[in-house]
Amino acid sequence: MTPPPSTRLRVAAINFLNPAPLMWDFEHPPRAAHLAERYTLHYTQPSLCADELLAARADLGLIPIASLTPGLAIVPGCTIASLDEVRSIQLIVKSPHTLGTVKTIAADTASRSSLAYAEIIFRKFLHTHPAFIPAAADPIAMLQQYDAAILIGDPALLVLESREAIEKTVGPCQWIDLAHEWRTRTGLPWVAAVWAVRPEVLGSPGIAATELTEDLEASRNHGLAHIEDLVQEWIPRINLSASAIRHYLNHNIHYRLDPDCIRTIELFRRYAAEADILPPLPRLRFL
Repeated sequence: MTPPPSTRLRVAAINFLNPAPLMWDFEHPPRAAHLAERYTLHYTQPSLCADELLAARADLGLIPIASLTPGLAIVPGCTIASLDEVRSIQLIVKSPHTLGTVKTIAADTASRSSLAYAEIIFRKFLHTHPAFIPAAADPIAMLQQYDAAILIGDPALLVLESREAIEKTVGPCQWIDLAHEWRTRTGLPWVAAVWAVRPEVLGSPGIAATELTEDLEASRNHGLAHIEDLVQEWIPRINLSASAIRHYLNHNIHYRLDPDCIRTIELFRRYAAEADILPPLPRLRFL
């Protein structure tokens, strides 16, 4: 029998390519049936996961680090990060502009963290204040109207495959990987998202904190052991070659929340607070 919903954690997840290894056990046998006794799962945009947590419509979410609050606890172990180039966060600057002369940026709003990283780079490191204008993830339309465009997640991966056609329409562009830009300026990895939980939902009669951490880490480990299976699953879902998907999952994304990633979250939140981009987060709260 399926346990009543009150004893299962409501999970807000992301249906992008990059979290696919983290979700392996939730979506594949033999563990999926067991986890369905503990969790109910639904998919949404990264920027909406935190909204659902804070509104108590979800108990656990894979949320942007920009959305962490003092009331949410980070679940140790897992992350979506990159040690250098991530490829799925692209800042495209239309000629003749450079990073230092950009004044208007069309911004895909799928991830709050990615936009906050971009604002930090401009305000803290370049000492400029371009305007960020929310826009649909259409690179040609974005660049025809504004000096630059930010694309996030799967749309960013796809525009890289269409780079020549885009420049043929809008002219030469500078393509900037925001994760690499952050790494170059700070020496730290770029971190996008972590699992966060409302701590008050854990414990009797539901799931203990140790069980939650173990479930999420096991799912990640099994996902990383099944990269080839994920490649085959995603070929029909995204217009990328098998080699591009494989390289992205194996080399562009880092899935372990190690000490350097934690330092990144702390520095990112400090810089964002100093620039009035995000509210202060005095300390990180871990489960």
